[in-house]
Amino acid sequence: MTHKVILDVTTRIIERSKTLRQQYLAKVTEQANQGKGRGQLSCGNLAHGVAASCATEKSQILDLTRSNLAIVSAYNDMLSAHQPYKDYPDQIKATLRKSGNTAQVAGCVPAMCDGVTQGQAGMDMSLFSRDLIAQSTAFSLSHNLFDGTLLLSICDKIAPGQLMGALTFGHLPTAFIPAGPMPTGITNEEKVSVRQKYVAGEVGTEALLDMECNAYHSPGTCTFYGTANTNQLVFEAMGLMLPGSAFVPPNTKLRQALTDNASARIAAMNSASPSYQPLHKVVDEKNMVNGLVALLASGGSTNHTIHMVAIARAAGIIVTWQDISDLSDIVPLMIQVYPNGPADINAFEQAGGVPVLLKRLHQSGLLNSDVTPVFGSFEDQMTTPKLINDELVWSACGESTNPDVIAMPEVSFQATGGTKVLNGNLGKAVIKVSAVAKEYQVIEAPAKVFTSQHDVETAYQNGELNCDCIVVVNYNGPAANGMPELHKLMPILGNVQKAGFKIALVTDGRLSGASGKIPAAIHVSPEALQGGTIGLVNDGDIIRLDCQTGSLENLADTCARSLNHIDTEVSQQTWGRDIFKVMRENVSSAEHGASFLF
Repeated sequence: MTHKVILDVTTRIIERSKTLRQQYLAKVTEQANQGKGRGQLSCGNLAHGVAASCATEKSQILDLTRSNLAIVSAYNDMLSAHQPYKDYPDQIKATLRKSGNTAQVAGCVPAMCDGVTQGQAGMDMSLFSRDLIAQSTAFSLSHNLFDGTLLLSICDKIAPGQLMGALTFGHLPTAFIPAGPMPTGITNEEKVSVRQKYVAGEVGTEALLDMECNAYHSPGTCTFYGTANTNQLVFEAMGLMLPGSAFVPPNTKLRQALTDNASARIAAMNSASPSYQPLHKVVDEKNMVNGLVALLASGGSTNHTIHMVAIARAAGIIVTWQDISDLSDIVPLMIQVYPNGPADINAFEQAGGVPVLLKRLHQSGLLNSDVTPVFGSFEDQMTTPKLINDELVWSACGESTNPDVIAMPEVSFQATGGTKVLNGNLGKAVIKVSAVAKEYQVIEAPAKVFTSQHDVETAYQNGELNCDCIVVVNYNGPAANGMPELHKLMPILGNVQKAGFKIALVTDGRLSGASGKIPAAIHVSPEALQGGTIGLVNDGDIIRLDCQTGSLENLADTCARSLNHIDTEVSQQTWGRDIFKVMRENVSSAEHGASFLF
């Protein structure tokens, strides 16, 4: 039986979204009713669209009884996660050729890596890249030559952006084609230890670089459970890719077979087929709730408190932080993967992966079962793929093979989800508590206020953080500077905590869920630049951050204070950031998806 809160949250999302969802469905229905895209094109249009194709492909694309798929790729060879996509288009085309169907690379979207831009100017453009990718995906599909869409992306803003863009063509069958994680490198404990030692001056740059290159060392997704792997887990849980496909390693026979299978099945879903399964039927209110439940049960990236709101909005659905908070109260933490535990994503896959997690959630009544995945049925999502004599088959998954990574039935690692919503006179914020020890879940201490993570680093080096304190970093929201991730803070605050001091972070910036053991109230909304009271905090104000009651309060009287008028544009004029001004001026709050599209 489905849990009452799951039903209640789902119902109120449906009711709240009724008008917007009807408008969205009317648009995609109008597009579907116009028939095959290629059938609407003039002879000149078609000639341009097939001019570069060989004679065989040209005749097949011009044959309206066959399917032509759009490949929207985020390939580049700088991102380890996306480098394996280099040869996917040729593989997909070769597979489709066997059935007389075709595919074209409709477009390639930008794909930046937050791991490269952390602490750098490029990070100020990172969040905006999601909406730019959504627009790029829509541009790619706008040629209207296609009967279905294959999305080739994995990482942080890229996969959410592609999904948002694909939803504008929601009448097309659409699936993500994953590429898989890199092999396990050094342990996460060693990685954290060396970073903290470097910040403390105990090891040099050579030791740090050696460690980092051993952690991130080959093609494939980074193996910690950050935003990239959260995308993969949540989107598989929503039925947007083949069951059990998210974390199969790259360059394996099973990975190749899964790519071939997904491509062939999407090609078979053309609008004249009984198996036609358009994207708008997959991404609905019930499946959005399933995605949120998977996010919470896995302790996934806090970035998804922004991305899931924006994805829902692209589908005409209104999801709020309160929905996430209410779900978090009843969804237990069911997996332990770094930063929630020592294991990595490969250990999660070996323990049974997404199908086993979904089975656990379904056993607990925490999923809507009346949903429509891209492939098969809801029950099919709890199956695992294998190659038997080179034939791809799925079988019902069992229980977790590693109870330290995926919890066994009737067991959980924490009674509530890994993410909570905080409310108080400082506004709304989200906090990832799955790795925060209970003794650190309530912090009351004087504020130390900064407007840059670099200033926090300087203060630490000067010994100014050797005390109980709550570090407040304001003027780092979407409108101020694109809401950068503040990863430079984590080794610093980790060292302060290790030294025995009470320490926490409050910011209108981001952390992507990598806050680990540090209580970090992030995404504070409204942000300081848009009048948020986080901008009224002074050094020495007593701040109370309470994960248990869900409150975030400034205990000082700020009634007589006025906001500082900080010109954040001054620092946004170099390294390409100046041309993103229109986005900063029109972006919504983090609470509403930090988007300039809606």
